Amino acid sequence: MGRAAVFLDRDGVLNIEAGYIHHVEDLRLVPGVAAAVRQLNDRNVFCCLVSNQSGPARGYYPASHVEALHDRLCKLLHIEAGAWLDALYYCPHLSPPEGGIHPEFTRWTTWRKPNTGMLVAAAWEHDLDLSQSFMVGDKATDIDLAHNAGCTGILVQTGYGDRVLGGDYQHPTQPDYVAPDLAEAIEWILGRMRDKVNS
Repeated sequence: MGRAAVFLDRDGVLNIEAGYIHHVEDLRLVPGVAAAVRQLNDRNVFCCLVSNQSGPARGYYPASHVEALHDRLCKLLHIEAGAWLDALYYCPHLSPPEGGIHPEFTRWTTWRKPNTGMLVAAAWEHDLDLSQSFMVGDKATDIDLAHNAGCTGILVQTGYGDRVLGGDYQHPTQPDYVAPDLAEAIEWILGRMRDKVNS
């Protein structure tokens, strides 16, 4: 039987929401996230980034730039708290109606949230149990992804998260838990995991 995982959106959850980040040095962590991720690492909880990154499909920058941003993200996590991500998945694709223009990346795909492709791939490659896993994000599509994949969906109110519940951003959705930031979300997740072990 697979193990539980914590899936994390990137922008607005791990790093400060700054739109499309054209300069690598402009990626900055949300305060407290490195220590929060380290809590998962210390408890041997699989921690995985899953992120829509449509910049390549929109022609804003190449996929190598997204990889460079992820390299910086991982370095900052390590520098601040010795923290790490066990795996990183992202979707650079976008359909034509959504604004995709670059021929290499413009297509429909099961990987783009709220479709479940990234989570299914992670579960297959790392022996994860999605029904016991958690998805943390700041958008309605993150919560929809969680529920579509059978995960518990947690909305953090960093990034766009403070606009979701009122319906001002994307569409109204009902997360399983709302946390002010990733640190509290992870405290709640670890509490749920302890309860399951003790039950």
